[in-house]
Amino acid sequence: MRATVDPVVAIATLAVAASWLGRGFDGACLILSLLVFAMTFPGSFVSANAAASPRASALVVDIVTGWLPVVALLALLGWASRTLDAFDPRMLAAWALGTPLALFAAHRALPLLLPKILAAEGLQKVAVIAGANELGRRLAVRLHEDGMLGVKVAGYFDDRAPERLSGLSAADNLGSLESLADYARTHRVDVIYIALPMASQPRILKLLDALRDTTASIYFVPDIFVFDLIQARMDSIGGLPVVAVCETPFTGLNGAVKFFSDFVLSLLILALISPLMVAIAIGVKLSSPGPVLFKQRRYGVDGRKIVVYKFRSMTVAEDGDVVRQATRNDSRVTRFGAFLRRTSLDELPQFINVLQGRMSIVGPRPHAVAHNELYRKLIPGYMIRHKVKPGITGLAQVNGFRGETETVEKMKARVQFDLEYLRNWTPLLDLQIILKTIWVVLRKDNAY
Repeated sequence: MRATVDPVVAIATLAVAASWLGRGFDGACLILSLLVFAMTFPGSFVSANAAASPRASALVVDIVTGWLPVVALLALLGWASRTLDAFDPRMLAAWALGTPLALFAAHRALPLLLPKILAAEGLQKVAVIAGANELGRRLAVRLHEDGMLGVKVAGYFDDRAPERLSGLSAADNLGSLESLADYARTHRVDVIYIALPMASQPRILKLLDALRDTTASIYFVPDIFVFDLIQARMDSIGGLPVVAVCETPFTGLNGAVKFFSDFVLSLLILALISPLMVAIAIGVKLSSPGPVLFKQRRYGVDGRKIVVYKFRSMTVAEDGDVVRQATRNDSRVTRFGAFLRRTSLDELPQFINVLQGRMSIVGPRPHAVAHNELYRKLIPGYMIRHKVKPGITGLAQVNGFRGETETVEKMKARVQFDLEYLRNWTPLLDLQIILKTIWVVLRKDNAY
């Protein structure tokens, strides 16, 4: 249901704007609605973090940065096809401005109202979980927190004695696995989640056989999903099912879209900023002795070493086995270099890296090889972020993890955002991150 909220709200707002101005929902509006639906479904402008955050600002930023690219692309398409004249400019303006307000109201109200509405109408799905282990309880928490799913967990079935099920109330403990099928037949159970460890295969097969005599939908949540999965999906090889546990999101058409957008955007940006880059190069050369560009070995896609370019902002150019991160009031940073770092202008040569195919505009930020070798030993799953090309900006950088990561905990948080990017990549997410980056740079968050 969450995937349909944004397109439905946008199309409904268009219908309201047309009705408000006395226009019917004609063929032009219908075509515009289809385009909006295609650009916003499946997916959502709003990330899970922003949806769960009590801060309205996080939700506002996600909606604005998600809606602006849609409006811009539609305006470009209308201009190129010369179809803008088919629409009342007042209607388009009301729609473009009203949709973010409607989206904000929907994302705030629906998680609170939808469960109550579904429960009142008898439409809320009732679920039970086979397995009161860590995985089963984590699943129950997710189902409870996401009101948009419309699922209520009635309780758990587990073969362990009640005294071994610490923290589980008597009301939540519905019985043993053997009694689950009878419970599903005699009670209203819409969904059954099997969260038993894969080592329990005989019990799982016996349970599935017993559940054949019920009408409940059955989902298997194997304990392999306790681990970080990247682009997990089912596939088959000659009819034999296989599960992708860790895969890049940039395969097939997605890879072509990512490559083409990186190449075209980096080429256009370099053409626009070339005079600025020449001026910065002169400034670096005049401000302190040393090369204009700072070159450092970093890990690229699949962990292959690449050379990343930056305008030199320090009196040193460290690229050895030990590399010290820049800190606030770092004595190695030149006065002109401090300006470049605050404004992120020192990163501009990395568009050359993008044009070379070594980097992307959006992706996990590359770290020095020395830092990679340190953190890969301290943070489980650290190297998974190298399933894609490193980026000039990334999801971690627009969520407060730009600049120095002086603790392992901060690096863990940065890596979690990188992995979230890999799991949830869409072209629209890239556009959102680019727009948020502009805002972060203007605010000069964590820049030194």
